[in-house]
Amino acid sequence: MSGLPDPRLPAGPLAEAWRRTRESLPLISPLRKRGLDVLVVGTGLAGASAAATLAEQGYRVKVLTFHDSPRRAHSVAAQGGINAARPLAVDGDSVSRLFADTLRGGDFRAREAGCHRLAEISSSIIDQCVAQGVPFAREYGGTLATRSFGGALVSRTFYARGQTGQQLLYGAYQALMRQVAAGRVELLPRRDVLDLVTVEGVARGVVCRHLLTGALEVHTAQAVVLATGGYSNVYFLSTNALKSNASAIWRAYRQGALFANPCFTQIHPTCIPSGDAYQSKLTLMSESLRNDGRVWLPWQKEDTRPPAEIPETERDYFLERQYPAYGNMVPRDVASRRARELCNAGYGVGPGGRSVYLDLRDAISDQGEAVITSRYGNLLEMYERITGDDPCTTPMRIYPAPHYTMGGLWVDYNLMSSIPGLFVLGEANFSEHGANRLGASALMQGLADGYFIAPATVTAWLAGHGTSGVAADHPACRDALARAQERIAGMLQVRGSTPVDVFHRALGSVMIERCGINREAEALTAGLAEVAALERRFHAEVSIPGSAEGPNPELEKALRVADFLGLAQLMLLDALAREESCGAHFRSEHQTPEGEARRDDEHFAHIAAWEYREATDPIRHSEPLTFTALQPSTRSYR
Repeated sequence: MSGLPDPRLPAGPLAEAWRRTRESLPLISPLRKRGLDVLVVGTGLAGASAAATLAEQGYRVKVLTFHDSPRRAHSVAAQGGINAARPLAVDGDSVSRLFADTLRGGDFRAREAGCHRLAEISSSIIDQCVAQGVPFAREYGGTLATRSFGGALVSRTFYARGQTGQQLLYGAYQALMRQVAAGRVELLPRRDVLDLVTVEGVARGVVCRHLLTGALEVHTAQAVVLATGGYSNVYFLSTNALKSNASAIWRAYRQGALFANPCFTQIHPTCIPSGDAYQSKLTLMSESLRNDGRVWLPWQKEDTRPPAEIPETERDYFLERQYPAYGNMVPRDVASRRARELCNAGYGVGPGGRSVYLDLRDAISDQGEAVITSRYGNLLEMYERITGDDPCTTPMRIYPAPHYTMGGLWVDYNLMSSIPGLFVLGEANFSEHGANRLGASALMQGLADGYFIAPATVTAWLAGHGTSGVAADHPACRDALARAQERIAGMLQVRGSTPVDVFHRALGSVMIERCGINREAEALTAGLAEVAALERRFHAEVSIPGSAEGPNPELEKALRVADFLGLAQLMLLDALAREESCGAHFRSEHQTPEGEARRDDEHFAHIAAWEYREATDPIRHSEPLTFTALQPSTRSYR
């Protein structure tokens, strides 16, 4: 690849950019669509909605998921809500305000055209989901209810108690299964993608492993859509599901797809702290709880008194103190940094001083326990089941944890990667969130990509690149199949004595320490050496019992951890190269006297896109970011 592909950004006023683009895209007749195949990998919100919509348009769609059911996709775990610019409340919200909050929330490290399109589409997403029967919360009069999320001064987040992701996924799932029943979608569960098939530089299929039989399969199509989620599990302990992984996008990167801003990862401020050294997953407590919960710590260091014994005068509501305009609703990166700083300074509570309090006492006193329980019921129940404490009587203990990744495969305005014919949706692409995603915007992006953008842009690409099918015995398919077989055979031949989880946990420890909330050049450089050494050990000492035939969970994990080891090094390289602080990428060397992020717009107002090279360092390309509707300014929430 020579340089960066054309990002295909629309010219002219932003307010009409998506409409003009959509109306200019070429179409395909319904009759011709019936002869075209589209392969969709992933069944979360982005994948399920895209597959259902493409099939509704008439395409023959094949869907792969490593779950036993599409309903198990990690989108089901999203709790708090989905943003939309619908001026239903009296707070003056609008498309332009949502656009500005998204661009500013990402610290001006995203394309403004993409941010505006997201805001423009947002209201239609709510209409679509209501039509599907998604049970959004409603006011007494029947209108849709909203609440606030971090980084916004308006109430624009629509929700279904603390189960918004689940209900939205069920809506997309029923649309998908309708197409399965109609015969327009072939659903293939228990398939784990191991490689990408390209023919003359164009994406034409994937190689996957059947998780029950162990058989390697080749699936081809005229276009490939990846909607496989993010890579927070590179940190081992995260809020992601245990099987969430980066293998599909990492294999696409190794086949030539550019990887954009890999170091842009988000640490969520409200998670249940780790219980012990053997824990394998962290649990999210929705950001929506900060609407009614107040975050505080004792004014006194190493205060071991129970929270009920700490009087009001000895409580530091530090977010309200430091950020009076936004209070507890500051963006996630800001809240996480402040919590970590105070815990490191000795003010933290709970085991090891690694927690802060999220207290619902005042909200319950003002509104009543029944109101708060009806608003957050399942979240409060989940917290009590895990910790044994009733959050209605005892403040919740929370601490920041890896949650979301803003980085991902580079895509143009049409969501196509640098590999023609390969479209990337949802969290798998780098898209609209810049250096920090605002709360409740992930669901918005996934459904915007799946229901509204990809169906139009995939059609446009196929209109000009419709080709005949590729047989499973095509040389490119045989090559990809051979690569997958070689990887599996190589791992099984190691016969080491160290379990896969030991390496994954060690990798997570390095990454959270070196490339977590705070980063600095010396630590990032050390992290690169540590991960490289860990990777060498992994390939020499990993233990994978069993064989390639039949179910083998340890082989599945090993393949994923091997990809995480490569991705971790790319993340560290990217963080080292970006000599500025922006959003969730906080370089300690680049901060204001108040401890806030200091951007370097002169040198780093761009998207970093990395190109893979075999056995040598990757090439860093940059796509300049230009701003016409909203000029970059210092992001301040004080």
